[in-house]
Amino acid sequence: MQLFDTLQAMGHEQVVLCSDPVTGLRGIIAVHDTSLGPALGGTRMWKYASDEDALIDALRLSRGMTYKAAVSGVNLGGGKAVIIGDARSEKNEAMWRAYGRMVDSLGGRYITAEDVGTNVQDMEWIRMETKFVTGVGGAGGSGDPSPVTALGVYSGMKASARFTWGSDSLKGKRIVVQGAGNVASHLVNHLTQEGATVFVSDIYSDKAHAVAAMTGAQVIEPDAVFTTECDIFSPNALGAILNDDTIPQLSCAIVCGGANNQLKVEETHAQQLKARGILYAPDYVVNSGGLMNVASEVEGYDRDKVMRQAEGIYDITMNILVTAKERDLLTIEASNAIAEERIRKVRHVHGTYSGTPTIRGV
Repeated sequence: MQLFDTLQAMGHEQVVLCSDPVTGLRGIIAVHDTSLGPALGGTRMWKYASDEDALIDALRLSRGMTYKAAVSGVNLGGGKAVIIGDARSEKNEAMWRAYGRMVDSLGGRYITAEDVGTNVQDMEWIRMETKFVTGVGGAGGSGDPSPVTALGVYSGMKASARFTWGSDSLKGKRIVVQGAGNVASHLVNHLTQEGATVFVSDIYSDKAHAVAAMTGAQVIEPDAVFTTECDIFSPNALGAILNDDTIPQLSCAIVCGGANNQLKVEETHAQQLKARGILYAPDYVVNSGGLMNVASEVEGYDRDKVMRQAEGIYDITMNILVTAKERDLLTIEASNAIAEERIRKVRHVHGTYSGTPTIRGV
């Protein structure tokens, strides 16, 4: 990888490598764009195959956060961090506190939150060293953002159903949910309560069976998520799962899920989905409820307002789908265009972010 050529091509402002051998910290913080405000995005912990894979993930995820904030109307920039390690066995308080010091050294240009492999306890350890963290428990904190993320995905899915079939009812629809983490479990609950037939899968079978026991969903093997016949395929695990190998296997009308960066190569694989007659709901649009949740914490947390905003993802999604149809664009092209126009106009007003954000209650 030609690092600086890559950063320039993707538009990143800053990348920070975090290392502390004593605590085991090996992390990357990527700040993509702060035109709209300080960069906010979760910290993901994953056992990456290589350092380069971790860096690529951080760059892609942080860029997605910029677009997510822009299209959802939030006054924040895009950032993301990854910690290299096994979230089930390699966490410890000292590591998270060392990471918190790294976040604090950026002076508020990056605010962190939960993501895959992290939880409220991790955020509270980070909070011991920096105020630039959201998703913590207690007074003034929003806690776990996954219920809000799931509500947004559910709202975006209903909008996609209405656009495709003329009705937003999901009753009787066959829906495959890939992943059984926090977001997926809340999403499955929404879907089964509405009367959808849900199939759930996860690389950790115990998690899939726990969600099934709680909701009445059916468990399928991870290899079956692409081949199971369904109306809607909902990716809620890791990214790049829509690619040359998997897209030909799909037998659905809609792809709509909470995972970030679902398209391995954005334009190529969006076009492949369109060619197969599969509607793609841009991931950073439908999963923006989590960002709305932690953004509210920065401003002064209001749970009722956040839930209304997450339900509003229905209208945001519908606007993008209609725009794409009217302009003969890919859905991801339509959402990118809307996001880029907002970024361009606001950047003209005040450029990049250099101040220190006020996090109420801190």
